[in-house]
Amino acid sequence: MHGMADPPPDRAPKRRNEGVRALDRGLAILGELGAGTPRTLSQIASALDLPYSTTHRLLDTLAARGFVQQSQPHGPYAIGVRTFEIGSSYVRSGLTEAADPAMVALMEDLTETVNLAVRDGADAIYLHQVEGRQKVRMFTRVGARAPLHCSGVGKALLAWEERSMLDALAAGGTFDRYTPNTRTTAEGLAGDLDTTCAMGYAVDLEEYELGVRCVAAPVRDAGGRTVAAISVSAPLGRFGDDRLHAIGEQLVRCAADVSRRLGWSPG
Repeated sequence: MHGMADPPPDRAPKRRNEGVRALDRGLAILGELGAGTPRTLSQIASALDLPYSTTHRLLDTLAARGFVQQSQPHGPYAIGVRTFEIGSSYVRSGLTEAADPAMVALMEDLTETVNLAVRDGADAIYLHQVEGRQKVRMFTRVGARAPLHCSGVGKALLAWEERSMLDALAAGGTFDRYTPNTRTTAEGLAGDLDTTCAMGYAVDLEEYELGVRCVAAPVRDAGGRTVAAISVSAPLGRFGDDRLHAIGEQLVRCAADVSRRLGWSPG
């Protein structure tokens, strides 16, 4: 009696794993270029600890689909227009649409630039902006990031979360110091977050940048979760102690208006 031949090995799981790894590496490359500074092939490979040939192959694929681009052959790589198109669809999502009318009204009242930010890991990322009318304006580009622990939007995003989230952020030790006013410990930041909850809005008193103050308030979704923060920043001379509370209350009303548009109903 002849023995039956073993069935051929199933190579599908291996191919799937390779596909997932390639996707993960491609996304890592986009993340590396996301800061906005063009990078050479060798810089990208070194930063991500990837083989040179693998990095080149992934960049070729991303470039063919418009996710990365080069200004000249063999030159550095930058984010491509396809990435912008996809990112813009997120910017045009319901959150931005809900926030824009209230942000425009706040800008008209204060004549200062108004920003909308969401959380991304340990950072806040600016999603939308209504530019103010002042000759000297505080400008933050859409897509820029700010650390949660020392920015107005960051503290507004953190304040109503479980303290376990703060502990997780501080797991690596102290926070980076940007100015002499930066809170660098979890205990110091926790005190700021308690104050934020009590006032209803957060303040950045030259903690991220000297000479600049920021006030921010949380935006909530239908379930009451903090999903974004609206902020106004200005030079210290225009945001003195005598104005902070009044501006904070305006931010709270603005953010509440946006929250209601998202389905939130204060209990």
